[in-house]
Amino acid sequence: MRGLVKFVVDCMLGKLAKWLKILGFDAVFFSKIEDDALLEIAIKEGRTLLTRDTGLIARAKRTPSLLIASEEWREQTEQVLDEFDLWKDVNPNSRCIECNVVLRDLSREKAKNLVTPFVFENADTFALCPDCGRVFWRGTHLKDMENKINCILKSRKIPFIEWENGV
Repeated sequence: MRGLVKFVVDCMLGKLAKWLKILGFDAVFFSKIEDDALLEIAIKEGRTLLTRDTGLIARAKRTPSLLIASEEWREQTEQVLDEFDLWKDVNPNSRCIECNVVLRDLSREKAKNLVTPFVFENADTFALCPDCGRVFWRGTHLKDMENKINCILKSRKIPFIEWENGV
């Protein structure tokens, strides 16, 4: 279902947009955007609008939308995963958190000239954003991110997952 649900996230929900991308979902976000432009993107690109703005929801009559209830990013994320039954589609670290593009595997050989020597020596796998050229690897921050992801999954009794493949 992940390929079918695409989101456009209101500017007041930046952390939700980031976590949807971390979990592998197509979520576009603009830190500053007018409501009309947001609705236009939703309609043109077939995206579901996520917002906390009741006025914007009222205007989004023809546009699939979800009013986000909580102010807390984890509860927001759980609400979206529940509402669209996306729990089984979680695919962490598969999208660029900047561009929202699906990452491609990058061989160690090709990564050598794109990362520092320290990163090259200490990382096992690499991925590349084909849009912005950003390189990703399993760094020390990933363990904290995996813990947060697993806390979300545990809330729905989904087993603990360690992502050994990919970034």
